[in-house]
Amino acid sequence: MSKRIFYIIFMLFPLLAFSQGKKATLMVVPSDNWCTQRFFMTTFDNQGLRIQVPDYQRAFREDRELGPVVSKIGQLMTGLGYSLKDVEQELKAIASREAEDNVTAAIESGAGLAESPLDILKRRAKSDIIIQVSWSLNKDPAGNSVTYTLEAFDSYTSKRIATSSGTGKPDKKNSIVPVLLENAVKAHLKDFNKQMDQFYSQTQKDGREIALTVRRWNDWDKHLETEINNKSVLDHIQDWLFDNSVKGKFNLSDATHNTAQFEQVRIPITDSRGREVDARSFAVELQRFLRSAPLNIPSKVMIRGLGEAIVVLGEQ
Repeated sequence: MSKRIFYIIFMLFPLLAFSQGKKATLMVVPSDNWCTQRFFMTTFDNQGLRIQVPDYQRAFREDRELGPVVSKIGQLMTGLGYSLKDVEQELKAIASREAEDNVTAAIESGAGLAESPLDILKRRAKSDIIIQVSWSLNKDPAGNSVTYTLEAFDSYTSKRIATSSGTGKPDKKNSIVPVLLENAVKAHLKDFNKQMDQFYSQTQKDGREIALTVRRWNDWDKHLETEINNKSVLDHIQDWLFDNSVKGKFNLSDATHNTAQFEQVRIPITDSRGREVDARSFAVELQRFLRSAPLNIPSKVMIRGLGEAIVVLGEQ
């Protein structure tokens, strides 16, 4: 009887493992608020608009707590089965490739198409979820404790998908911030994990969400309303999106003869060869379609991070 039970469990084990599904890939960074409070911010020029963004490189280099804290959060996440991208190492790799061509002439204005440092980090590391962590140390005669906040964001849309916050129990024996933080997070980790799991399971079912913009160079002799084979260029693009997005899901939020803005475009997680799909690779497939007969339209693909692509018609 025992052998039979063992055999049944042995046969069911692969099915049970499969049912748990693949876990998301994570990247842990300090929150914007934490970076602001500790003055790890830098100015980013976004096409003439100067904005403040976190300076992760300087934060990891100068703050003694950050590295160990990120490592502790990473250990907790990998213990739950998630894959972790090493942000500090990725930042070093980006710094060593400063000659990256991330500025391209834009339509009409001639301004650059800019990516923020976080956009570049997202594109390089290609994680599914970004976890932002912030914390503060509470000193008390009863023992030190840590108050923390964890927020998980979809790397492709920057939408918040999970949150967790709390204060750990005072500890007289240990005042090391990473350990105090680990103990505080553990008490709320189950619900945080559940929120992220729900998001990623839904993503596997319905596809990743990206934004796609189609524009035209101002010297192109056609536009989106030009008819080719009894269909406008825009209609051809919408037909392609319907055939290639997951379950035909996308939303045309704005359209003129010069531009079309598609939002909530659901793309597959992987292609037919098992390679990960992001906004760029999806847009490149659209570019190939436009280049083929009967359209024969040259185009240029530009990107911002993982989740936004711009296809400009009329010239490559």
